[in-house]
Amino acid sequence: MAALADVERAALACTACRLAEGRTQVVFGVGNPRAELMLVGEGPGAQEDIEGMPFVGRSGQYLDRVILEEMGLTRADLYIANTVKCRPPGNRDPQPDEVAACSPWLDQQLDLIDPSVVVTLGNFATKLLLGTAEGITRLRGRVYPFRRGVLIPTFHPAAVLRGGGEAAAQMRADLVRAKKHLRTQVGA
Repeated sequence: MAALADVERAALACTACRLAEGRTQVVFGVGNPRAELMLVGEGPGAQEDIEGMPFVGRSGQYLDRVILEEMGLTRADLYIANTVKCRPPGNRDPQPDEVAACSPWLDQQLDLIDPSVVVTLGNFATKLLLGTAEGITRLRGRVYPFRRGVLIPTFHPAAVLRGGGEAAAQMRADLVRAKKHLRTQVGA
């Protein structure tokens, strides 16, 4: 099986869909390649496209803070990726053909990192990884079997920043749930 660095090198040259035409760079993922916790978002935004790393703007700063406060973890302890690796124009949802073209990259990340807990950030990533049409407000608050471990859906940090107190409290509760389950999975 290929190493994560080999998969990333291949992804950096990907032109399998039209998103490659408008990107500044591929935003593959960042963090510990042996992490037990993996966060999966939708796709890169403008700042991520410039810097080449997921969740580096205002949403990323908020995400880093709540992960530290609720889980005691930093980016060095986990791995962060997106469902698509190139920025959709205007921050629109990725189209089905774009997701299909990009899904082998995420599948390989999941295979190689092999996390025991996956936290999906937002509606899009949650629906994709759970294979459902049901929305995040109905899906969050629960734990779902996923690969060798579990998947815990929560709100996207941008939605929390827009939504305020209740959304923030629910996201924090989801992260506490993930931490508890992470401990159960890895025996910490």
